[in-house]
Amino acid sequence: MSDKPLTPEEVQAAADKFFPLFTIVLKDMPKGSSTEDTLKVLETVCKLAHKQREQKKLESFGFLEHDTVL
Repeated sequence: MSDKPLTPEEVQAAADKFFPLFTIVLKDMPKGSSTEDTLKVLETVCKLAHKQREQKKLESFGFLEHDTVL
Protein backbone atom coordinates (compact mmCIF):
# COMPACT_ATOMS: atom_id res chain seq x y z
CA MET A 1 0.00 0.00 0.00
CA SER A 2 1.09 3.50 -0.71
CA ASP A 3 0.86 6.59 1.45
CA LYS A 4 0.25 8.63 -1.69
CA PRO A 5 -3.34 9.97 -1.82
CA LEU A 6 -5.66 8.35 -4.33
CA THR A 7 -6.51 10.33 -7.42
CA PRO A 8 -10.12 11.06 -8.35
CA GLU A 9 -9.62 8.78 -11.37
CA GLU A 10 -8.50 5.89 -9.16
CA VAL A 11 -11.48 6.35 -6.85
CA GLN A 12 -13.84 6.52 -9.84
CA ALA A 13 -12.38 3.31 -11.31
CA ALA A 14 -12.85 1.53 -7.98
CA ALA A 15 -16.41 2.84 -7.63
CA ASP A 16 -17.19 1.69 -11.18
CA LYS A 17 -16.29 -1.84 -10.10
CA PHE A 18 -17.78 -1.74 -6.59
CA PHE A 19 -21.25 -0.26 -7.08
CA PRO A 20 -22.53 -2.74 -9.69
CA LEU A 21 -21.60 -5.58 -7.29
CA PHE A 22 -23.21 -3.77 -4.35
CA THR A 23 -26.37 -3.20 -6.39
CA ILE A 24 -26.61 -6.89 -7.35
CA VAL A 25 -26.63 -7.86 -3.66
CA LEU A 26 -28.81 -4.92 -2.56
CA LYS A 27 -31.65 -5.88 -4.92
CA ASP A 28 -31.97 -9.28 -3.21
CA MET A 29 -31.73 -7.98 0.36
CA PRO A 30 -34.88 -7.86 2.52
CA LYS A 31 -36.66 -4.52 2.55
CA GLY A 32 -35.25 -2.27 5.26
CA SER A 33 -31.79 -3.88 5.27
CA SER A 34 -29.04 -1.52 6.28
CA THR A 35 -26.04 -0.63 4.17
CA GLU A 36 -23.89 -2.44 6.75
CA ASP A 37 -25.99 -5.60 6.33
CA THR A 38 -25.64 -5.37 2.55
CA LEU A 39 -21.86 -4.93 2.80
CA LYS A 40 -21.58 -8.00 5.04
CA VAL A 41 -23.64 -10.09 2.61
CA LEU A 42 -21.61 -8.74 -0.33
CA GLU A 43 -18.43 -9.90 1.39
CA THR A 44 -19.88 -13.39 1.88
CA VAL A 45 -21.17 -13.57 -1.69
CA CYS A 46 -17.77 -12.53 -3.04
CA LYS A 47 -16.05 -15.23 -0.97
CA LEU A 48 -18.45 -17.79 -2.44
CA ALA A 49 -17.83 -16.46 -5.95
CA HIS A 50 -14.08 -16.87 -5.46
CA LYS A 51 -14.58 -20.46 -4.26
CA GLN A 52 -16.78 -21.21 -7.27
CA ARG A 53 -14.19 -19.69 -9.61
CA GLU A 54 -11.47 -21.87 -8.08
CA GLN A 55 -13.64 -24.98 -8.28
CA LYS A 56 -14.44 -24.25 -11.94
CA LYS A 57 -10.73 -23.83 -12.66
CA LEU A 58 -9.93 -27.15 -10.97
CA GLU A 59 -12.75 -28.90 -12.84
CA SER A 60 -11.40 -27.61 -16.15
CA PHE A 61 -8.10 -29.34 -15.36
CA GLY A 62 -9.93 -32.55 -14.46
CA PHE A 63 -9.11 -32.47 -10.75
CA LEU A 64 -12.74 -32.55 -9.61
CA GLU A 65 -15.80 -34.44 -10.77
CA HIS A 66 -18.41 -32.23 -12.47
CA ASP A 67 -21.15 -33.45 -10.13
CA THR A 68 -19.31 -32.28 -7.01
CA VAL A 69 -21.62 -30.45 -4.60
CA LEU A 70 -20.39 -27.32 -2.82
